[in-house]
Amino acid sequence: MEGLYFLAPTLLAILVSMLFVRAGAIMLVLTGMRYEQAKFQALSAFTATGFTTREAERVVNHPIRRKIISILMIGGYAGVATVIVGATTTFATTSSQTLPKAALILVVGIIVIYLIARSSGLMGHWEALIERLLRQKLFFEFEPVEELLHLADGYGLVKLEVGAESPLLGQSIIEIGSARKGVLILGIERDHSWLPARQMREPLQEGDELVIYGHLQKMKGEFESANTPD
Repeated sequence: MEGLYFLAPTLLAILVSMLFVRAGAIMLVLTGMRYEQAKFQALSAFTATGFTTREAERVVNHPIRRKIISILMIGGYAGVATVIVGATTTFATTSSQTLPKAALILVVGIIVIYLIARSSGLMGHWEALIERLLRQKLFFEFEPVEELLHLADGYGLVKLEVGAESPLLGQSIIEIGSARKGVLILGIERDHSWLPARQMREPLQEGDELVIYGHLQKMKGEFESANTPD
């Protein structure tokens, strides 16, 4: 029976690991990554899977994202080791009579944790809490754009989402471009459709994503208030 007592810390380690990965994903989202990409990269780092994708390259080339991934990798080693030690100790110290019961408890516990991870309500509260704490602590530099492509001499292509309270909301591309020299607005992504720059008088709507070319650092300065009210 005493081996069953080790199941509690084992299941707790799995739960904490899951919450840790989701927190890491929110950290990556705050640097400009899309949510689904951030979850995948956080899980890859935590499990040391190491998929080679374009998103992974953007993580490596981004100093803040590299720090987040490093934290996730270190936490992953600790979390996996805790789970392995706990599970091994459980089954090593459990008698043959209670072994099926221990296996059943472990499986049921993992299923419950999986259902928690799949619950948009529960995980939504956790992710919202993490985001509030990070923004309050100013843990990150402002990073309003998602880098799509790095070119020579610091130039690149970026994607900027227009938030609900963005000062860009309602402005046209020509108004935005004329106020910010040295950037080239290529077009707008809206509801999975593409509006080219020739429709320059089209007012921006919430959720629009501007695709812009220019010097990355200068664009960061030009658009750093794009998702905050005046």
